[in-house]
Amino acid sequence: MEKKQITIIDYGSGNLRSVEKAFEKIIAEHNLDFEVFITSNSAALEGASHIVLPGQGAFADCMAGLKGVSGMIEALEHQVLINKKPFLGICVGMQLLMEQGLEHGVYDGLSWLKGRVIPLALSDKALKIPHMGWNVVTCDTSHFMTKNQESSPHFYFVHSFMVESKEENIVLGYAQYGDISIPSIIARDNIVGIQCHPEKSQEAGLQFLYDFLRWTPKQFA
Repeated sequence: MEKKQITIIDYGSGNLRSVEKAFEKIIAEHNLDFEVFITSNSAALEGASHIVLPGQGAFADCMAGLKGVSGMIEALEHQVLINKKPFLGICVGMQLLMEQGLEHGVYDGLSWLKGRVIPLALSDKALKIPHMGWNVVTCDTSHFMTKNQESSPHFYFVHSFMVESKEENIVLGYAQYGDISIPSIIARDNIVGIQCHPEKSQEAGLQFLYDFLRWTPKQFA
């Protein structure tokens, strides 16, 4: 029996090795029938059971990097939007799902979800940007991807921009930073995104990645 394939997209941006190691740790600890691949080959998505898009840096640079990988956006749209394979976007990989990013200009995203990516605008000037370090994420425990999180789980953040969603009921978790509620976990259908870095978030992050591998999106609750 062939192992299921977790395919991590390499488009020149993202903490690829840390994400890979986190999944390998979960596979080993839970004796899961998975293997992990990092690829920049769009054809490799055909064999994927789960697709992961990491990301770090500026929205426009990440989007340009993704466009620069031959056939990758088309392959992602086919496998995620049509074939409905479970998809995870991490940090900027989550932000790219929106319609626009407003970082150093206005740039188009993938437009899989309705909304835009805006700067963190804090009233309290004593708080630093980027928002960096550990923060509590308050989760909606009615969804499979967040129901197994402990009360007030702590995740690790590094970002200066956040998602502003135009869709109801897709935000599963918020982090409070000063007077801003930051959408930190979002999900719709077979697509889930996380603003923080689960690969750096120890117990809560590993639980989140483990649940992603066990998640079977319903049509589509």
